[in-house]
Amino acid sequence: MFHKEGHKIILGTLIIVVGLFLLIDGFNLASWIKTSVMIALLVFLVLILQFFRNPKRFVHINDDNVVSPVDGKVVVIEEVFEKEYLKEKCIQVSVFMSPINVHVTRYPVGGKILYSKYHPGKYLVAWHPKASEENERTTVVVENHGFGKVLYRQIAGALAKRIVNYAIEGEQVVQGSDSGFIKFGSRVDLFLPLDSNIKVALNDKVRGGESIIAEK
Repeated sequence: MFHKEGHKIILGTLIIVVGLFLLIDGFNLASWIKTSVMIALLVFLVLILQFFRNPKRFVHINDDNVVSPVDGKVVVIEEVFEKEYLKEKCIQVSVFMSPINVHVTRYPVGGKILYSKYHPGKYLVAWHPKASEENERTTVVVENHGFGKVLYRQIAGALAKRIVNYAIEGEQVVQGSDSGFIKFGSRVDLFLPLDSNIKVALNDKVRGGESIIAEK
């Protein structure tokens, strides 16, 4: 199953690969050259398919849990002051996605969307300390019965050139459902209340919609 954000790119890539296959086959080239080029084209197609995959996730909806919004590795767990919307001290948990991770973003909690804003910006590497404030990004706040206000931020990286955000202010959303997509490697920051019981550690691998980041 592939994410809708990749349908046009997958179709375009498939057409190009098939066209190049037919073109190369018509040239009088050494068989090893033809084979090498065809293998390279197939690898490229597989990488595109891998990037836009959208595996089904089994979300156990619970207002007292915050699930990971994305697949990746936990790279930050620290107390910070969130100054865009919450304007208070929070626990920040950041998950870094490599180009081979699933890049679907999912709602970490269910509830009402209070805030959804896009910010243009730079394309610093996603793990750069200033990426959260200077890179292209979207900020979304969901009000949840168990945790109150939970903020998450999609952040573009050096390779990510487009962030897709489905969150619309005023809508009710379901925990674990699709909230967006980041095209190519990047990261997502979560900002949680200080009394949250964090259930992950640095360098843990997490799965979007399934791995529990925190409990109330």
